[in-house]
Amino acid sequence: MALVMKSVLASRFCASFRTAVLIKHSSSAKFSIAAAGKKGSHSAPEEDIKKSVFISQSKDVFSNLALEDWMYRNMDFSKHHILMLWQNSPTVVIGRHQNPWLEANPQVLSENGVEVARRNSGGGTVYHDNGNLNLTFFTARDVYNRRRNLDLVTRALFREFNLYSQVNSREDIVINGNKISGTASKLGNPNAYHHCTILVNVDKTVLHDALCKHDKGITTTATASVPSPTVNLQEVNPNVSVEKLLSALGWEFLRSSPLSLKDGGLDYASAQGGFQLVNPTEDWFPGLDKIREEFVSWAWRYGRTPEFTVSRSFPVPHLIARESGMPLKDVKEELAISLKVVKGVIEDVTLKIPPSMMSARGFTGDAEVLTSLRGKRFCESAMEILGESLGQSESQTLSPEQFGTSSETEGERFVADCMRQTMMAV
Repeated sequence: MALVMKSVLASRFCASFRTAVLIKHSSSAKFSIAAAGKKGSHSAPEEDIKKSVFISQSKDVFSNLALEDWMYRNMDFSKHHILMLWQNSPTVVIGRHQNPWLEANPQVLSENGVEVARRNSGGGTVYHDNGNLNLTFFTARDVYNRRRNLDLVTRALFREFNLYSQVNSREDIVINGNKISGTASKLGNPNAYHHCTILVNVDKTVLHDALCKHDKGITTTATASVPSPTVNLQEVNPNVSVEKLLSALGWEFLRSSPLSLKDGGLDYASAQGGFQLVNPTEDWFPGLDKIREEFVSWAWRYGRTPEFTVSRSFPVPHLIARESGMPLKDVKEELAISLKVVKGVIEDVTLKIPPSMMSARGFTGDAEVLTSLRGKRFCESAMEILGESLGQSESQTLSPEQFGTSSETEGERFVADCMRQTMMAV
């Protein structure tokens, strides 16, 4: 009897879902910029709160982040809670207070066509592709409850897929100790949102390589991600798909009361706002283009990086040491480099030059490349300058044997190459 009832409910739900999609897709809906409630306003009583599920039609990370921010700024959630479901093309998304050069591997991102985006919430770095589903829960600030949202997710996983998951002390969702979902939030007044991502069949090889970084010699106040073992839901239950998960989560959200999570079943769900496809464009959400431009900008993605310093040391090649006239057995020295980066721009470059280099013919210790780097973006503009200094393409590096035979340039070329390696190591 229970199986028959579940089948009937599922059939009615799917029909309702298709109808909602057709209605929204065929309309030219437009959301107005309404006041997001008075400052300090409170949520309505639970029985007066309606719920809706929004499904973004875009897989562009910047459009989706802009939509999330637009809703946070402009919508009134005191009587209407919204769950937004969305996906992105391959992207590394860092937290508001993180360092993109420390959290991601630029070479892997470039090779795999992976974007870098900075979100408005805190927390750690995550990898998105078509194998995961993102969720954003919008409520009024005074009824914000992250654990309630996570419990709703675990309940949906058990109800639909018979998967037993738990919320750990870091408020990650785990299965057998392996992470399937990370979480972050944005708390304001009067609105708040909590978002998380769920791994379904993410490309774990790209995920690992894209987020694999070495941070030796780097000091920063930026928030660092905490690595965790992960698992795809499909590895635990092959029947899980992004489409099925989307339906399961939306259904669980609509059938559950907004504050107490009481299960109201189909009758309760049918009285809610249902599923709505939304298109994150200027036509639908006036003012969204301007928000998207900010998320795309270098100033936001890289310029918002907290101050950091990169320090590395390099052994002085014998080729240069010989020019110093010092006995080679006494030459065991290193060139130390320190780069101070503020708001994504190189503010200062410090060299600690060993005596062997200071004594070498043709090197005065005042390499011209130092002054040319100050005030340049780390590390795209700086790399171009270093490429010009080395007289070769940015994809090449010099070995000690390639520095040339001119004692007038060897020292500066060595410094420029060390600078380049210092930036490439980040």
